[in-house]
Amino acid sequence: MITVSSLTDLRKARKKLCEPVGFVPTMGYLHEGHISLVRRAKSECRSVVVSIYVNPSQFGPHEDFEKYPRNLEGDIALLEKAGVDLLWTPTNACMYPPGYQTWIDVEKLSQPLEGALRPGHFRGVATIVAKLFNCVQPQKAYFGQKDAQQAAIICQMTEDLNFPIDIVVCPTVREKDGLAMSSRNCYLTQEQRSAAKVMVQALDLARQLFEQGERQTAPLVEIVQHTVEQQTGVILQYAACVDPKTFLPMDTITDQALLLIAIQTGDTRLIDNIELTVAPVAG
Repeated sequence: MITVSSLTDLRKARKKLCEPVGFVPTMGYLHEGHISLVRRAKSECRSVVVSIYVNPSQFGPHEDFEKYPRNLEGDIALLEKAGVDLLWTPTNACMYPPGYQTWIDVEKLSQPLEGALRPGHFRGVATIVAKLFNCVQPQKAYFGQKDAQQAAIICQMTEDLNFPIDIVVCPTVREKDGLAMSSRNCYLTQEQRSAAKVMVQALDLARQLFEQGERQTAPLVEIVQHTVEQQTGVILQYAACVDPKTFLPMDTITDQALLLIAIQTGDTRLIDNIELTVAPVAG
């Protein structure tokens, strides 16, 4: 695996890669969820590029940018073992040079849910992903379903800005206890981690209700809210059932929906979601 930091070295190394190129952008502190994206990219592309960059513009003034977990040495070992061809670790000076003033705002998709709770977050995400796309120039890019709203925003941005890139959204990878894998899970105490599993329990109860035939979204959201509210040490920030393309609330599920949840336990925010799909009627 080749590791580079400068944009000049990236472009030199990129020219030597066999096409098509798959790209996995990350903020590091890698786990099995990230590596599953790498494996998917390797199965579909001749070369795989990974970036590691903790993007300051997607963190709010009181969020965890400074303490966000970092372990570059461990990340490199995981990526080498996974067979990555090229790792790019850009610097802040490369991504946001002095005088930087250009931003990308995917307006409507960035407003609800995470966008409402984290103003400016998706502007930072969209901007850095567009810059990474422009520098790496992959044919495919891979993202996780756990960050469903982020993935939808990146899909919209890619279409709107005519990037010649296929966005591949891969299934959420979970821990043995069902908790969605996240770099922020390392913040949790044992007690907080146990409490956080209520997210999975709440979503599972809603899925069961859906599979029993419930198509109105209000009862699905209510069972999530009620389940989380019974758990000590957890604050529910939102539960919502939305259209997976527009992220607007739905009253009735006729085809597909996303049921999303965000909680806080201690100082840590966690998000999760499940897809709900109405099975076609046999003809």
